[in-house]
Amino acid sequence: MTATEAPARLRWMTATAREIIDETPRVRSLVLDVPDWPGHKAGQHVDVRLTADDGYQAQRSYSIASAPGAPLMLTIERLESGEVSSYLAGDLRAGDRFELRGPIGGYFVWTPALEGPLFLVAGGSGVVPLMAMLRARAAAGVKTPTVLLYSSRTGADIIYRAELDSLADGDASLNVVHTLTRAQPSGWSGYSRRIDRAMLEETGFSPALRPRIFVCGPTAMVETAASALRALGHAANLIKTERFGPSGR
Repeated sequence: MTATEAPARLRWMTATAREIIDETPRVRSLVLDVPDWPGHKAGQHVDVRLTADDGYQAQRSYSIASAPGAPLMLTIERLESGEVSSYLAGDLRAGDRFELRGPIGGYFVWTPALEGPLFLVAGGSGVVPLMAMLRARAAAGVKTPTVLLYSSRTGADIIYRAELDSLADGDASLNVVHTLTRAQPSGWSGYSRRIDRAMLEETGFSPALRPRIFVCGPTAMVETAASALRALGHAANLIKTERFGPSGR
């Protein structure tokens, strides 16, 4: 099979930055124009490839933040050691171009057709594919009971904070729960520790309800949460995880 005959998701396509949104001091969302984009499902990701003038290439994977049918959006956290993220979340300007391919992944995916309550557990930029699920849910008008438990370092590090507040305010079936692990603002009434078994039990659903559970974030957080969820009695086949290391993105 030649490159031109390869499935669309395996072909490198040109993405043009249409809009750049500063989410936090270290995180940006990129709204992209991709003429050949084949569409995606909430939870999938893309590969991004950058090519320097001397031919050197660097490639990383990033979760898709947008709902299916909406303009493609990536949300990138700038890492000091990240040669791709430092460009995308730092130097990239509207009108600049880069290569991507996708969508990739079929395991960590939510669609409106899935039954049962939805329990989303995020750490840091792990909220990105879960936000795609919440946006897809809102776009489809789904009112299945849903909880997002989201761990951030400080209030300033909460990605999509205004949109999450708006989604929760307008939908009684959606509950967004925050925990801040490093610093809390004056009057903070939310959690102030890392996600643990007690927090998952207090905010989530009874295993008897068989919720669909998606956990995404740093490896240690994901492993802790997944282990605690199984210990609480949740079915292993209903717990989907996606993790990244300290330099993976």
